[in-house]
Formats: sequence, C-alpha cells, structure tokens
Amino acid sequence: MKAKVSSLVLVLLLTVSWISCGNAAKVEQKVRNIPSDVKIEAKDTTYMEFPPELVDFVPYEGNPVFAGTGKDTWDRRIRERGYILREGGTYHLWYTGYNKNRANGTKYLGYATSPDGFKWTRHPDNPIFDECWVEDMCVVRHKSTYYMVAEGRNDIAHMLTSKDRVHWKEQGKLDIRYTNGKALTPGPYGTPVLWIEEGTWYLFYERGDLGIWLATSRDRKVWKNVWDEPVIALGPDDYDNHLVAADQIIKHKGRYYLYYHAHAKGPGLWTTNVAVSTDLIHWKKYSSNPIIRKNHSSGSLVHDGEQYRLYTMHPDVRVYFPRTNSTTKGI
Repeated sequence: MKAKVSSLVLVLLLTVSWISCGNAAKVEQKVRNIPSDVKIEAKDTTYMEFPPELVDFVPYEGNPVFAGTGKDTWDRRIRERGYILREGGTYHLWYTGYNKNRANGTKYLGYATSPDGFKWTRHPDNPIFDECWVEDMCVVRHKSTYYMVAEGRNDIAHMLTSKDRVHWKEQGKLDIRYTNGKALTPGPYGTPVLWIEEGTWYLFYERGDLGIWLATSRDRKVWKNVWDEPVIALGPDDYDNHLVAADQIIKHKGRYYLYYHAHAKGPGLWTTNVAVSTDLIHWKKYSSNPIIRKNHSSGSLVHDGEQYRLYTMHPDVRVYFPRTNSTTKGI
C-alpha cells in the first residue's frame, strides 16, 4: 500500500515539475481558451499583440468632425491623407484641399487647430503652402523642427520643414535607392510615413499602392531600402489583395504598430487596417482586419492624454474611441 502511495506522489511531483518547467503556458492557454494572438509570458501574465484599445473602436456620434467646405473654395474637398499631432493640449491638423472646378487642380496644404479634437478652426492664411503639390502628408517633430513628408505631383515623395507648423520650406524630392545603392526605377513612390529612432530615420512608402516598402537614412539626404521587396505585401486575404499604403507608425508597450489603408479587388471600399512588428521590418497583420470599414480610411492614432483616439482622414475626418472606454455622444 505504501508503495502505491509513494508511486502516486512521485507521479504528482513529476506532473507539477513538468508544468512549472515551461509547459505551464500551454496548460493555461488550453484552460483559458486564449486566442492565438495572445502570448503567455512569465509571472502568469498575458500580453496581447493586438490589444483592444488599439484595434476595437466605435464612432463618435458627431462625425464627421472636419470636411471640405463644399463651396467654391480652394478646399472645396479634402483628400487622403491628413495628419494630426496633439501638442500642449492643442490638436494640429494638416490636410490636403482641392477644387476640381479650378483650372490647375493642384492639391495644396491646409492647416487647422482644435482645443478638443472635435471643433476645428481653419488657419486664416490657408492654404499655408501653395508652391507645389502636397498630398498624403506625415508630420513628425524632431528637436526644434517639424518634418513633413508628402506626395507631390505624380506621386513622388518630397520633404518640407517648419519651425512653427505654419510656414514650410520645400526640401526637394526624397532620394530613395535600392539595397545596392542604385536609384529606384522611374515611377511613383508615395504615401510616405516617417519614424525616428536612435538616430535612424525610417521611411515607409508605396509604389503604385502595390505594397509597402521600407528605406532608412541617417542624414535624410539618401534613403536606402532595407529590402527591395515590400515589408507589407498585398493579401493574402481579400480586404488588401489589391492596394495598400501606410498611414502611421506608433510604438506601444515595446511593439510597433503600422496603420494602413487597403482596397480589395473589384468594386469595393478603402478600409483601415493594422499590423504589428518587433523590429519595424517583419510585420504580422491583424487577423480581424479591417478595423474600420465603410470607406473610412487613412487612419492614425492620437493620444488625448487619457487614451488613444483613432482618426480617419478619407473622405472626411472622423474620430473613433476605444470600445472599452468610449465617449461617442455628440458635443
């Protein structure tokens, strides 16, 4: 009898040891039925690759919060992609305005501000930059300078700089090269997105919306591809099997999130989507993409001091709040 009890105790001890030596995560995942995009880590905690505050949003009831004038002005309509920064309690919006009824059809740069991200005031000197075509802009602040990368005419990316957010100086087309140092083949390279980290500038861009490429630079004069293939390719799912372009990069709890807009083949709508990475090069798309449908795209996150809001910029500006902590009532 004692032998049987001892054997039972030994089996129990071995089972406990097996669980504690690296298999506990598998047991917990089975018991808790944790989704596949959740990674079990040490100390009995979980880390979600796609936490709900970054992917699960509900629309604000007062949408849209900003749009073209609908009148015979230079910004009768606005176009993807605008960009929002929140600094010192003020929301700053740069946007592209155009009017098909005007002869040259050039898309110019507009600027608006808001104390709350809902009610916007256009700058009295709009358009604030009309020397050349500015579309699909991304704005970052580095030290005391604002850097804007944007599409120009024919979808060629260029850079502008400013000290005050309003007055911008053209810095010319971006010189992007293949990994071997040779210039890109002729053709579009647009919808640029910037990220800066440890002295390296990362530039995400598309070529005909057929994928998202990544180039880096230390001097902002020459940009070299990390790969000569897209870091985010089309498909394989239907929602982004036709066209893709980047919108924004954020860093959240040690991981990078790239928000991008996409289009399916055939008649369809532009959508807002997200992918995650630990190194800015290898990306995993969210399995429940798109996060915003209904032709509301060109999304970017803005932290309002308490939580992230998601703004979509096409075909007008709309705001969304995390479902778990939403404020959707009109103001």
